[in-house]
Amino acid sequence: MKRSLLFLSCLLVLNLSADEDFISHYEYGEMLYHNPRGVSCSQCHGESGEGTTIVEFRDIHGKQAIQGPDIRQENLSSMFNAVNGYHKIMPRYYLTEEEVKAIYDYLQEKNREYLSKIQERNSTK
Repeated sequence: MKRSLLFLSCLLVLNLSADEDFISHYEYGEMLYHNPRGVSCSQCHGESGEGTTIVEFRDIHGKQAIQGPDIRQENLSSMFNAVNGYHKIMPRYYLTEEEVKAIYDYLQEKNREYLSKIQERNSTK
């Protein structure tokens, strides 16, 4: 009898938690942004997608820099094409639509204040 009650209570607990995700959509996007396939997006695009200097060097033209672009205002479609397309510098990640959407949503949430200021500034022009 005691075993039956224990078994039933375990089933109830498992059933109640079955609908919960292990990590949130935001956390999933954050995890992918910082380590999608071995090379972090943040290494070139910064902690929040603001862009950063990848490397500086000197050549016959003087001081040069390779910049990772600001991706905070990118739309979902262009982001999907970017991570799954070919570039001179950026690796091709082969991310699924769900993975790109999670990264996109993470950046949108992380930059909510910045993006609302940009939108406000554009609407007053």
